[in-house]
Amino acid sequence: MRITQRVKKILDNYESDNPGTLGNLARILMEGKLGGSGKLLILPVDQGFEHGPARSFAANPPAYDPHYHFQLAIEAGLSAYAAPLGMIEAGAASFAGAIPTILKLNSSNSLATDKDQAVTGSVADALRLGCAAIGFTIYPGSEFAFAQMEELRALAEEAKAAGLAVVVWSYPRGPELDKAAETALDICAYAAHMAALLGAHIIKVKPPTAHLSLPSAKKVYEAQGIDGSTLAKRVAHVVQACFNGRRLVVFSGGDATGTEALLETVRGLRDGGANGSIIGRNTFQRPKAEALALLSTIIDIYQGKA
Repeated sequence: MRITQRVKKILDNYESDNPGTLGNLARILMEGKLGGSGKLLILPVDQGFEHGPARSFAANPPAYDPHYHFQLAIEAGLSAYAAPLGMIEAGAASFAGAIPTILKLNSSNSLATDKDQAVTGSVADALRLGCAAIGFTIYPGSEFAFAQMEELRALAEEAKAAGLAVVVWSYPRGPELDKAAETALDICAYAAHMAALLGAHIIKVKPPTAHLSLPSAKKVYEAQGIDGSTLAKRVAHVVQACFNGRRLVVFSGGDATGTEALLETVRGLRDGGANGSIIGRNTFQRPKAEALALLSTIIDIYQGKA
Protein backbone atom coordinates (compact mmCIF):
# COMPACT_ATOMS: atom_id res chain seq x y z
CA MET A 1 0.00 0.00 0.00
CA ARG A 2 1.38 3.37 -1.03
CA ILE A 3 1.45 6.00 1.73
CA THR A 4 1.25 9.64 0.66
CA GLN A 5 3.30 12.32 2.36
CA ARG A 6 0.08 13.82 3.73
CA VAL A 7 -0.86 10.55 5.42
CA LYS A 8 2.70 10.04 6.63
CA LYS A 9 2.55 13.45 8.30
CA ILE A 10 -0.73 12.52 10.02
CA LEU A 11 0.71 9.21 11.25
CA ASP A 12 3.68 11.08 12.72
CA ASN A 13 1.27 12.76 15.15
CA TYR A 14 0.57 9.39 16.83
CA GLU A 15 3.91 9.03 18.55
CA SER A 16 3.12 6.19 20.97
CA ASP A 17 1.48 3.76 18.58
CA ASN A 18 2.88 0.48 17.33
CA PRO A 19 3.26 -0.43 13.64
CA GLY A 20 0.05 -2.43 13.68
CA THR A 21 -2.07 0.49 14.81
CA LEU A 22 -0.33 2.90 12.46
CA GLY A 23 -0.85 0.42 9.63
CA ASN A 24 -4.57 0.22 10.33
CA LEU A 25 -4.85 4.00 10.51
CA ALA A 26 -3.05 4.13 7.17
CA ARG A 27 -5.50 1.58 5.73
CA ILE A 28 -8.39 3.89 6.57
CA LEU A 29 -6.60 7.05 5.42
CA MET A 30 -5.52 5.50 2.10
CA GLU A 31 -8.85 3.85 1.24
CA GLY A 32 -11.39 5.03 -1.31
CA LYS A 33 -11.72 8.13 -3.43
CA LEU A 34 -10.33 10.39 -0.69
CA GLY A 35 -7.44 8.01 -0.04
CA GLY A 36 -4.16 9.79 0.63
CA SER A 37 -5.71 13.24 1.01
CA GLY A 38 -5.96 13.26 4.79
CA LYS A 39 -9.76 13.47 4.47
CA LEU A 40 -12.18 10.73 5.49
CA LEU A 41 -15.74 9.81 4.57
CA ILE A 42 -17.10 7.01 6.74
CA LEU A 43 -20.47 5.20 6.66
CA PRO A 44 -21.80 4.43 10.18
CA VAL A 45 -24.75 2.08 10.55
CA ASP A 46 -25.49 1.68 14.26
CA GLN A 47 -28.92 3.28 14.04
CA GLY A 48 -30.77 -0.05 14.32
CA PHE A 49 -29.68 -0.17 17.96
CA GLU A 50 -30.20 3.52 18.56
CA HIS A 51 -33.56 4.06 16.85
CA GLY A 52 -34.96 0.64 15.88
CA PRO A 53 -35.16 -1.09 12.49
CA ALA A 54 -38.20 0.65 11.00
CA ARG A 55 -37.04 4.16 11.94
CA SER A 56 -33.66 3.33 10.47
CA PHE A 57 -34.41 1.32 7.33
CA ALA A 58 -38.10 1.48 6.33
CA ALA A 59 -37.48 4.58 4.20
CA ASN A 60 -35.19 2.45 2.01
CA PRO A 61 -36.08 -1.24 2.56
CA PRO A 62 -32.95 -2.71 0.89
CA ALA A 63 -31.03 -1.22 3.83
CA TYR A 64 -32.45 -3.88 6.16
CA ASP A 65 -29.80 -6.17 4.58
CA PRO A 66 -26.31 -5.76 6.10
CA HIS A 67 -24.74 -6.53 2.72
CA TYR A 68 -26.38 -3.38 1.35
CA HIS A 69 -24.24 -1.17 3.58
CA PHE A 70 -20.98 -2.90 2.69
CA GLN A 71 -21.88 -2.50 -0.98
CA LEU A 72 -22.86 1.15 -0.57
CA ALA A 73 -19.59 2.00 1.18
CA ILE A 74 -17.50 0.12 -1.39
CA GLU A 75 -19.31 1.44 -4.47
CA ALA A 76 -19.17 5.00 -3.15
CA GLY A 77 -15.43 4.74 -2.56
CA LEU A 78 -15.62 5.53 1.17
CA SER A 79 -12.82 5.38 3.72
CA ALA A 80 -14.42 2.86 6.11
CA TYR A 81 -17.65 1.25 7.27
CA ALA A 82 -18.60 1.28 10.97
CA ALA A 83 -21.27 -0.95 12.51
CA PRO A 84 -22.10 -3.14 15.54
CA LEU A 85 -21.12 -6.78 15.82
CA GLY A 86 -24.03 -8.47 14.06
CA MET A 87 -23.98 -6.16 11.05
CA ILE A 88 -20.29 -6.74 10.40
CA GLU A 89 -20.54 -10.48 11.08
CA ALA A 90 -23.30 -10.73 8.47
CA GLY A 91 -20.96 -9.56 5.69
CA ALA A 92 -17.49 -10.26 7.04
CA ALA A 93 -16.66 -13.13 4.69
CA SER A 94 -18.34 -11.76 1.57
CA PHE A 95 -16.52 -8.43 1.87
CA ALA A 96 -13.29 -9.46 3.58
CA GLY A 97 -10.54 -7.00 2.65
CA ALA A 98 -12.85 -4.90 0.46
CA ILE A 99 -13.06 -1.93 2.83
CA PRO A 100 -11.69 -1.12 6.30
CA THR A 101 -14.28 -1.83 8.99
CA ILE A 102 -14.77 -0.28 12.42
CA LEU A 103 -16.49 -2.47 15.02
CA LYS A 104 -18.76 -0.31 17.20
CA LEU A 105 -18.33 -1.79 20.68
CA ASN A 106 -21.16 -0.08 22.56
CA SER A 107 -24.68 1.05 21.81
CA SER A 108 -27.76 2.57 23.41
CA ASN A 109 -31.37 1.95 22.44
CA SER A 110 -34.59 3.93 22.48
CA LEU A 111 -36.42 1.36 24.65
CA ALA A 112 -34.19 1.98 27.67
CA THR A 113 -35.31 4.24 30.49
CA ASP A 114 -31.77 5.45 31.07
CA LYS A 115 -29.47 6.54 28.26
CA ASP A 116 -26.35 4.58 29.09
CA GLN A 117 -24.49 2.46 26.54
CA ALA A 118 -24.12 -1.33 26.71
CA VAL A 119 -20.87 -2.94 25.59
CA THR A 120 -21.95 -5.21 22.73
CA GLY A 121 -18.65 -6.33 21.18
CA SER A 122 -15.02 -6.95 22.06
CA VAL A 123 -11.52 -6.35 20.79
CA ALA A 124 -11.34 -10.10 20.12
CA ASP A 125 -14.40 -9.77 17.88
CA ALA A 126 -12.75 -6.91 15.98
CA LEU A 127 -9.62 -8.97 15.40
CA ARG A 128 -11.61 -12.06 14.38
CA LEU A 129 -13.55 -10.01 11.83
CA GLY A 130 -10.48 -8.29 10.37
CA CYS A 131 -11.48 -4.81 11.49
CA ALA A 132 -9.08 -1.89 11.29
CA ALA A 133 -10.46 -0.14 14.37
CA ILE A 134 -12.89 -0.25 17.25
CA GLY A 135 -15.51 2.43 17.84
CA PHE A 136 -16.92 3.57 21.18
CA THR A 137 -19.41 6.24 22.30
CA ILE A 138 -19.09 8.39 25.41
CA TYR A 139 -21.67 10.84 26.75
CA PRO A 140 -19.76 13.68 28.46
CA GLY A 141 -22.09 15.36 30.93
CA SER A 142 -24.21 12.29 31.62
CA GLU A 143 -24.41 10.41 34.91
CA PHE A 144 -22.78 7.48 33.09
CA ALA A 145 -19.83 9.41 31.68
CA PHE A 146 -17.16 8.29 34.15
CA ALA A 147 -18.03 4.59 33.79
CA GLN A 148 -18.02 4.95 29.99
CA MET A 149 -14.62 6.63 30.09
CA GLU A 150 -13.23 3.80 32.22
CA GLU A 151 -14.68 1.22 29.82
CA LEU A 152 -13.12 3.09 26.91
CA ARG A 153 -9.74 3.31 28.61
CA ALA A 154 -9.61 -0.47 29.10
CA LEU A 155 -10.85 -1.29 25.59
CA ALA A 156 -8.54 1.27 23.96
CA GLU A 157 -5.55 -0.15 25.81
CA GLU A 158 -6.42 -3.65 24.60
CA ALA A 159 -7.14 -2.49 21.05
CA LYS A 160 -3.89 -0.55 20.71
CA ALA A 161 -1.88 -3.46 22.08
CA ALA A 162 -3.48 -5.62 19.38
CA GLY A 163 -2.69 -3.09 16.64
CA LEU A 164 -6.15 -1.61 16.17
CA ALA A 165 -7.07 2.06 15.89
CA VAL A 166 -9.63 3.70 18.20
CA VAL A 167 -12.54 5.85 17.03
CA VAL A 168 -14.52 7.74 19.69
CA TRP A 169 -18.03 9.16 19.27
CA SER A 170 -18.16 11.99 21.86
CA TYR A 171 -21.75 13.18 22.30
CA PRO A 172 -22.47 15.56 25.20
CA ARG A 173 -25.74 14.98 27.02
CA GLY A 174 -27.03 14.77 30.56
CA PRO A 175 -29.30 16.36 33.15
CA GLU A 176 -27.38 19.67 33.19
CA LEU A 177 -27.32 20.02 29.38
CA ASP A 178 -30.38 21.12 27.43
CA LYS A 179 -30.77 20.40 23.72
CA ALA A 180 -29.01 23.61 22.71
CA ALA A 181 -26.05 22.78 24.96
CA GLU A 182 -25.47 19.41 23.28
CA THR A 183 -24.12 21.10 20.15
CA ALA A 184 -22.94 24.39 21.70
CA LEU A 185 -19.49 25.46 20.56
CA ASP A 186 -17.90 25.35 24.01
CA ILE A 187 -19.46 21.98 24.87
CA CYS A 188 -18.62 20.41 21.50
CA ALA A 189 -14.98 21.52 21.76
CA TYR A 190 -14.86 20.22 25.35
CA ALA A 191 -16.27 16.84 24.32
CA ALA A 192 -13.83 16.53 21.42
CA HIS A 193 -10.93 17.43 23.71
CA MET A 194 -12.02 14.74 26.20
CA ALA A 195 -11.94 12.14 23.43
CA ALA A 196 -8.40 13.23 22.52
CA LEU A 197 -7.37 13.01 26.17
CA LEU A 198 -8.81 9.49 26.32
CA GLY A 199 -6.50 8.37 23.51
CA ALA A 200 -8.76 8.43 20.45
CA HIS A 201 -7.11 8.29 17.05
CA ILE A 202 -10.25 9.52 15.28
CA ILE A 203 -12.80 11.71 17.07
CA LYS A 204 -16.42 12.06 15.98
CA VAL A 205 -18.54 14.98 17.15
CA LYS A 206 -21.56 16.86 15.86
CA PRO A 207 -21.18 20.13 13.95
CA PRO A 208 -21.17 22.90 16.58
CA THR A 209 -23.58 25.80 16.71
CA ALA A 210 -22.66 29.35 17.75
CA HIS A 211 -24.37 28.89 21.12
CA LEU A 212 -22.21 29.08 24.24
CA SER A 213 -23.58 27.06 27.14
CA LEU A 214 -21.31 27.21 30.18
CA PRO A 215 -21.21 30.69 31.79
CA SER A 216 -17.61 30.15 32.87
CA ALA A 217 -16.58 29.19 29.33
CA LYS A 218 -18.61 32.00 27.77
CA LYS A 219 -16.54 34.57 29.71
CA VAL A 220 -13.32 33.11 28.28
CA TYR A 221 -14.66 32.89 24.73
CA GLU A 222 -15.70 36.52 24.86
CA ALA A 223 -12.52 37.75 26.59
CA GLN A 224 -10.26 35.90 24.15
CA GLY A 225 -12.29 36.83 21.10
CA ILE A 226 -12.88 33.24 19.97
CA ASP A 227 -14.90 33.64 16.78
CA GLY A 228 -17.85 31.31 16.35
CA SER A 229 -19.71 33.36 13.77
CA THR A 230 -19.52 30.77 10.98
CA LEU A 231 -19.52 26.99 10.88
CA ALA A 232 -16.01 27.03 9.39
CA LYS A 233 -14.67 29.09 12.29
CA ARG A 234 -16.44 26.88 14.83
CA VAL A 235 -15.05 23.73 13.23
CA ALA A 236 -11.56 25.24 13.23
CA HIS A 237 -11.91 25.81 16.98
CA VAL A 238 -13.00 22.21 17.60
CA VAL A 239 -10.04 20.95 15.55
CA GLN A 240 -7.79 23.24 17.58
CA ALA A 241 -9.20 21.68 20.77
CA CYS A 242 -8.01 18.27 19.53
CA PHE A 243 -4.34 18.92 20.23
CA ASN A 244 -4.11 21.74 17.71
CA GLY A 245 -5.00 19.42 14.84
CA ARG A 246 -2.79 16.51 15.90
CA ARG A 247 -5.82 14.24 16.09
CA LEU A 248 -8.23 13.37 13.28
CA VAL A 249 -11.67 14.96 13.77
CA VAL A 250 -14.71 13.97 11.72
CA PHE A 251 -18.21 15.35 12.04
CA SER A 252 -21.59 13.65 11.91
CA GLY A 253 -24.24 14.28 9.30
CA GLY A 254 -26.86 14.75 12.01
CA ASP A 255 -30.56 14.08 11.62
CA ALA A 256 -31.96 13.37 8.18
CA THR A 257 -31.96 16.64 6.27
CA GLY A 258 -32.29 18.06 2.78
CA THR A 259 -29.51 17.63 0.26
CA GLU A 260 -28.57 21.29 -0.10
CA ALA A 261 -28.49 21.86 3.67
CA LEU A 262 -26.25 18.83 4.13
CA LEU A 263 -23.88 19.89 1.35
CA GLU A 264 -23.66 23.41 2.77
CA THR A 265 -22.70 21.89 6.13
CA VAL A 266 -20.02 19.77 4.48
CA ARG A 267 -18.56 22.87 2.83
CA GLY A 268 -18.37 24.52 6.23
CA LEU A 269 -16.63 21.46 7.65
CA ARG A 270 -14.12 21.46 4.81
CA ASP A 271 -13.43 25.17 5.11
CA GLY A 272 -12.88 24.79 8.86
CA GLY A 273 -10.24 22.11 8.41
CA ALA A 274 -12.29 19.06 9.43
CA ASN A 275 -10.75 15.73 8.54
CA GLY A 276 -14.02 14.59 7.07
CA SER A 277 -17.56 13.38 7.66
CA ILE A 278 -19.21 10.29 9.07
CA ILE A 279 -22.68 10.18 7.57
CA GLY A 280 -25.29 7.47 8.04
CA ARG A 281 -29.03 8.16 7.78
CA ASN A 282 -28.57 10.99 5.30
CA THR A 283 -27.20 8.43 2.86
CA PHE A 284 -28.61 4.95 3.50
CA GLN A 285 -32.20 6.16 3.90
CA ARG A 286 -32.12 7.38 0.29
CA PRO A 287 -32.44 5.13 -2.78
CA LYS A 288 -29.02 3.74 -3.61
CA ALA A 289 -28.49 5.72 -6.80
CA GLU A 290 -29.37 8.93 -4.98
CA ALA A 291 -27.09 8.04 -2.06
CA LEU A 292 -24.18 7.33 -4.41
CA ALA A 293 -24.70 10.66 -6.16
CA LEU A 294 -24.79 12.49 -2.81
CA LEU A 295 -21.64 10.77 -1.55
CA SER A 296 -19.88 11.56 -4.83
CA THR A 297 -20.70 15.24 -4.37
CA ILE A 298 -19.46 15.18 -0.77
CA ILE A 299 -16.20 13.66 -1.98
CA ASP A 300 -15.95 16.40 -4.61
CA ILE A 301 -16.41 19.01 -1.87
CA TYR A 302 -13.59 17.57 0.22
CA GLN A 303 -11.43 17.46 -2.91
CA GLY A 304 -12.18 21.14 -3.52
CA LYS A 305 -14.15 20.47 -6.71
CA ALA A 306 -17.59 21.58 -5.53
